[in-house]
Amino acid sequence: MRKLCFALVSVLFLVGFSSDSFAQLNRKLIKKNNKAISKYRGKKGGFGKKNVYTGVGFSVNALNYFGDLAPTPSSFSTDISFTAPSFGLSLFHRFGPRYTLQVQYLYASLKGSDSESADAGDLDNGIFRNRRNLSFRNRMHELSTVAYFDLFENQATYISRVGWTPYAYIGIAAFYHNPQAQAPTNDLRGNALAEAGQWVDLQPLKTEGNSYSLIQFAVPFGAGARFRINEVFDLWADIGFRYTFTDYLDDVSGNFVDLNTLSTLGQAMAYRTNELAGYPTPGLSIPSELAGVNVQAGFGKADDQRGSPKENDIYMVTSIRLTYILGATFHKAKFR
Repeated sequence: MRKLCFALVSVLFLVGFSSDSFAQLNRKLIKKNNKAISKYRGKKGGFGKKNVYTGVGFSVNALNYFGDLAPTPSSFSTDISFTAPSFGLSLFHRFGPRYTLQVQYLYASLKGSDSESADAGDLDNGIFRNRRNLSFRNRMHELSTVAYFDLFENQATYISRVGWTPYAYIGIAAFYHNPQAQAPTNDLRGNALAEAGQWVDLQPLKTEGNSYSLIQFAVPFGAGARFRINEVFDLWADIGFRYTFTDYLDDVSGNFVDLNTLSTLGQAMAYRTNELAGYPTPGLSIPSELAGVNVQAGFGKADDQRGSPKENDIYMVTSIRLTYILGATFHKAKFR
C-alpha cells in the first residue's frame, strides 16, 4: 500500500513538473516569436519588404449613367431606378507608406429610358425627352489601371498596417461597349418587324448617320476608405466616376437624320415617337398639345435635335471590394 501511494505521489509530481516546464517553454517561445515579429522588416525585393506587398480583390459595384437619356439636361441628372449591379476582379501592388497601384477588370451594365425617366409634365425639357421615347442598355467590359493615395501612412509591414485610412484615386481605363435597344413590334410603315422584341445592336444601324468606335477610353477618379479586417483581409469602399471620351454610350448624341437613308430596322430604332399614342411618323405636323413647347419644329425630321453633343457620357461606380494580401501565409509561418 505504501508503494502504491509513493508511486501515485511520484506520478503527480512528475506531471506537475512537466506541465510547469512546458508552460515555461511555451512562454519563452511566444516571447521569442513576438520579438522576431517586432524586428521583422522583410526580405529585400520580396513580398515582405517594408510597406510593400501584393494582393488580389473581388468587388461588387453599383453603376449609374449620366447622358442624353437622363431625366433632365443637367450634368448631375440620373435615374436611380436604373442602378445596375456589376462585379470586378483586381490585382494590386503597394509601394511605400501611401501609394497603391491596381489593375482591375470590371463587368458593367448601363440603362436609360426616356419614357420611364423623363417627366412629361415638364414643358421645358421633360416633355421633349419623354416624347422622344428612346431607350438603351449597354453591357461593358472595362480594364483599368488606377493609382490610390492614402491619407494615413503605413510605416510598418502589412502585419502592422493602419486600421483604416481614407484615400483618393485616379487612373486610366479602356472599355468595350455595345449599346442595344429592344425592337418595336412594327416598322414606321406599320409592317411587322422580324426582330420585334429582340435586343438589337444599335451601332451598326448608324441611327444618327455616323459610326463610332465600340472601344473607348475613360478617366476613373474618386475617393473612399479602406478598413483592415485582419492580418490578410481589407475592405475597401469608394465612390467615383468614369469620364468617358464618347457621347455614344446610349447611341444618342446629335441630330435626327433623313430616315430614308437608313434601313427599315434602322428607321424603327432611330425614331420611336410614333410608338406613343397620337404621335405620327416624321414629316407630319406636330400634335396640337405641343404647340409653343420648346422642341425642334418637326420633332423627328432630318436635322431636328435628337441629343446634345456638348458633353460626353459619364457613369458613376459605387464599389465594395474585399482584398487578400498574397504571400501572407509564408510570412506568418516564418514566426511559428
